[in-house]
Amino acid sequence: MKNSSWEDCLDSNSSIKITPNIQKAKSLIEVAEDRIKILNLNLNKDTANYIFEDYYSSILELMQALVLLKGYKVDNHVCLGFFLRDVLNDESLFRLFDNCRFKRNSLVYYGKRMDFETARDAIKKSKILMGKLKEIIGKFDFIKLK
Repeated sequence: MKNSSWEDCLDSNSSIKITPNIQKAKSLIEVAEDRIKILNLNLNKDTANYIFEDYYSSILELMQALVLLKGYKVDNHVCLGFFLRDVLNDESLFRLFDNCRFKRNSLVYYGKRMDFETARDAIKKSKILMGKLKEIIGKFDFIKLK
């Protein structure tokens, strides 16, 4: 079954309701923040695709932390996007995430490198997405973000 909504993700068990896991969420947030701190920020045509991949990995860690805090376990990136769109009711955040997901999949699964300008734009969008995710996560009183 192809998932096209959060309800489909729940129906197919691609996403399941669990007890919120605060400790695991905190650990994922810390890993995401640490990954970004150590990135080689020497952005150029040779490094841009790799830097984008690291940003996307950090986005995934923040997304997984968010769904854990909300009491879900999500098995795929598509359903993470539907969580943004259908549970958080944020279409613009969903589109931003889906755009990054598409670019990352093209790079990782199809070997389609982005030209420098596209990669630089994807990194810019990744930073915006990370900021918005941190804003949402920061609303949990017991989470301290760097």
